[in-house]
Order: sequence, then C-alpha cells, then structure tokens
Amino acid sequence: MHRRLLGVLAAAFLGTATLTTASVSTASASPAPAKAAVDFTGIVALSNCSGSLVRTPGAADTDPALVLTNGHCYEGGMPSAGQVITNRASSRSFTLLDSSGQGTLGTLRAKTMLYSTMTDTDVTLYRLNTSYAAIRQRYGTPALELSLAHPAAGTDLRVVSGYWRRMYSCSLDGFAYRLREDQWTWKDSVRYTSSCDVIGGTSGSPVIDAASGKVIAINNTINENGERCTLDNPCEVDESGNVTVRPHIGYAQETYGLAACIAPGSVLDFSRAGCTVPHAVRGGR
Repeated sequence: MHRRLLGVLAAAFLGTATLTTASVSTASASPAPAKAAVDFTGIVALSNCSGSLVRTPGAADTDPALVLTNGHCYEGGMPSAGQVITNRASSRSFTLLDSSGQGTLGTLRAKTMLYSTMTDTDVTLYRLNTSYAAIRQRYGTPALELSLAHPAAGTDLRVVSGYWRRMYSCSLDGFAYRLREDQWTWKDSVRYTSSCDVIGGTSGSPVIDAASGKVIAINNTINENGERCTLDNPCEVDESGNVTVRPHIGYAQETYGLAACIAPGSVLDFSRAGCTVPHAVRGGR
C-alpha cells in the first residue's frame, strides 16, 4: 500500500516529478480522432495520495460532486479488517489539476466522507460541497465516468497519479481471486502487467480504460520486494488456498460494485442492483 515508502519517495522524487510525468500523444494522422487520449482531466492530488473527480453515468449535473481515493488514504486512519465507515463529516481538500498535469486549477473541498473500507476492496468516497455543474463552470473540467461493468483482461490501462503528476501505461494482466496484504483481504483484484510499476503516492489513482476513458478500478498496492502477504507485499490466494507471490507486480481494486451503490443526489443506497461492497458497519466511528 506504499505507506512505508511515501516520505522517502517524496523527498527523492518531488524535484523530478515533472521530468517523469508521462503523457499520451494526441498526434494522429486523422484531424478528428474518435476518442481523445487519456490525460489529467478530473485528476486530483491529496496530501498523501492521488484521487479523481468521478460520477456515475446517470448522475445529474446538479448533484454534489464525488472524489474517489483509497481506503488507506482516509484522513481518519486506515480502516481495520472488517471495518466499514460511512457518512462522516469531512472538510478534506483536493488539488484539481489541469489536463496537462502541470498546472493547478483550484482546490475542491469535501463536505462528507460517504464511505471508507479496506475490506473486500480499498476505497474512500467523498461528497464535495459543490456540484458537477459548478466545477465545470468554474474550471472547465468534467468528472471522469465510473464504469458499471466488470473490467476485462487485456484492457489497455492508464493509471493517473495526481500526487506525482505522472501517468503509467500497462495492460490488465488478469485477476487475483483474493489479494492478501497484512491484515486485509481484497476480492477479485485487478493485476497489472509489469510496466505499471507504481510507487508511493500513487495510491488512490484512477485506473482508466484507455479506449473508453472510463474509470474501471482504483490503484492500491504493489509487491515491493517479494515478501509473502506482508505490508507492502501483497500475495495472491486462489480458490484452493494456494498462495502466489509476484514480486514488483501492482494491483488495483475494481470500482463497478461501488459505482452501482451511488444513487441520485450522490448518496449511497446499498440495496441498489449491482451494489456489492460491504456495508455492515463494524467498528465504524
């Protein structure tokens, strides 16, 4: 989950983050490409992580805007295994980047932390104090759309980090039936090919389908040094309980099961069809 490395990496890389910022070329023989390349539109930076401004396909422009990041990026501390935290007041701020990732458009602010857990998935969802329409009017920036479909192996991916202002490109290699790291276990996790060698600070980055531009997952961890099921060293566990360690391979958590829970008005309704995230509050605050 990169928690251990964050301070060291910040000191080592902050001065060169601009130099390592990846971009996807928009050059094309065609003057009017069918789909714009993925860029930093809708990407935000947190104090310790990355995140994104997101909406569901059915959201109204007047709905309060939402920001997505990891459960382990929650300002209240990492939720314990089995813990689900919902509807907590929050005034957390998010730095909204421009489409190039080099400039800052402004600061967004949360009103409510809607949902945070590290059980089955690793996600925190914030509701802001302003609407999608107001953000679009002030900054000219739309939100990224959350896919409602399970991702597919082989998908061309972009992992876009607001913290580092850096983009990673790789493919969806496959899925881990269970991904175990220290006390936490995640279900049906996305596994990257090796070129998405994510680092501390990329936690919470949206994983974007390069073809559709939709968010299909949220980046959360990588096996840093080959250890087995320890902090910062996740392992895969199959249906029979067999453990596989893949050194230096990164993972993400699917978001379609949370996206299905988001009802009109940017509230959560766990009874909605397709909503699969845990919602029994155990140890919530």
